[in-house]
Amino acid sequence: LKRESVAEFAALQLQDPHLGIAQAENPRTVVVDFSSPNVAKPMHVGHIRSTVLGDAVARLLRSAGHNVITDNHLGDWGTQFGKIIYGWKHHLDQENLAKDPIGEMERLYKLVNAQSESDEAIADAARAETAKLQNGDAENKAIWDQLREYSQEQFDEMYGRLNVNFDYTLGESFYNDELAGVVEDLQQRGLAKGSDGAMIVPFDDIPALADKPLLIQKRDGSFLYGTTDLATIKYRQNEWHANEILYVVDARQSLHFQQLFETSKRANYTNATLRHISFGSILGDDGTPIKTRSGESVKLRDLLDEAESRALEIVQEKNAALDPEIQKQVAKAVGIGAIKYADLSQNRVSDYIFSWERMLAMQGNTAPYLMYAYVRIRSIMRQSESTFDAGKVLLLEEDAAFELAKFALRFGEAVGRSLKDYRPTALCAYLFHLAQKFTTFYDACPVRSSEEPLRSSRLQLCQLTADILQRGLGLLGIETVEQM
Repeated sequence: LKRESVAEFAALQLQDPHLGIAQAENPRTVVVDFSSPNVAKPMHVGHIRSTVLGDAVARLLRSAGHNVITDNHLGDWGTQFGKIIYGWKHHLDQENLAKDPIGEMERLYKLVNAQSESDEAIADAARAETAKLQNGDAENKAIWDQLREYSQEQFDEMYGRLNVNFDYTLGESFYNDELAGVVEDLQQRGLAKGSDGAMIVPFDDIPALADKPLLIQKRDGSFLYGTTDLATIKYRQNEWHANEILYVVDARQSLHFQQLFETSKRANYTNATLRHISFGSILGDDGTPIKTRSGESVKLRDLLDEAESRALEIVQEKNAALDPEIQKQVAKAVGIGAIKYADLSQNRVSDYIFSWERMLAMQGNTAPYLMYAYVRIRSIMRQSESTFDAGKVLLLEEDAAFELAKFALRFGEAVGRSLKDYRPTALCAYLFHLAQKFTTFYDACPVRSSEEPLRSSRLQLCQLTADILQRGLGLLGIETVEQM
């Protein structure tokens, strides 16, 4: 590569609003279905991967010029609500509801679920409450509306802290009126048949699925996830004209999506490409899914609180002179950013061990390291006190400057690799190596003390690196700060 050619392209990249990210010639409409927590339950550590990965995938797709529709398919329908409604009518603690509504709903569910296992009369009563809700009973619908409202407040708080937004939040209940029609349609097409009083879609011609039919209606007439998911596919085709639908759901649901996609294909419900973006589990030190000491899932609120608290300790230790309010803002950005980056920097299909020490480390492939690299460059720019002509040709005589400029030009390639199989780890690796190359450049090429035209050239390289770090972290859903 000729140095003058690299210099020319790097100068163009600095002025490019997309920083070298190729824009799609034929933009696709892509629906990204992610997060999808259950109403009336607290969000927990298990929601991190879907939420963070889905948000990053949506941001990456938008950066390449695609039309992206994000949909949070809430679990807000089904048999669990009969149990909660029964508990609400018989065991509700109003004081606890006012203080901790999600905790009270969780308590009611656990209580009635345990009672149902030992008392068939209570199990029948809970099922009756579900049926009344699904048949439009006014009292049960009013209770359900309250459950949704309390849950949405929790979701809004968690997504606000994570800086995650959705275009739509269409829960399972949204499709309830379409489910009987889906079953009838599949029967008429000869795709569904009766089995012991239930309705299934068999796959006798596919060896791997021959003994694994998709259940779409139970004996008691109630519908299942598969029925709702088929109605959802039809809606996304008819209303949004999707070219691609991505389901960011953990790997344990792989069989369900195989069955779902095959049924949709046979029924010709969509011409969109359907993809399951699967991922592994977050593990504790013992190599099993991370839990609290009492064996329960770690609540997401508690995890985010601890991330910010640990980051604040580090900020106070490293920069005690910083204004306390700014310390809190930095701690929030660093703490939340560290959790996101620790997840996204892993191969999504792999499990990984959760480690506070590793994710909050100021060295290595971590969010704090990259955020600090950005802060350091911004500090250099501020202390340089003078603007530079961004139109000037870059001077890349030194090997360190040449290597940095060459690597900067590969930003678009890193985004493209991350989109190829929806693995943001490629972008994480790129940003880490970019920060390392900047350190090598800065050690070898003084910026502030250099004379013109070298000074302006080196400031341009600083600016380009900072822009890429900020944009790249932004595509991962991580905000940068100006001080640390």
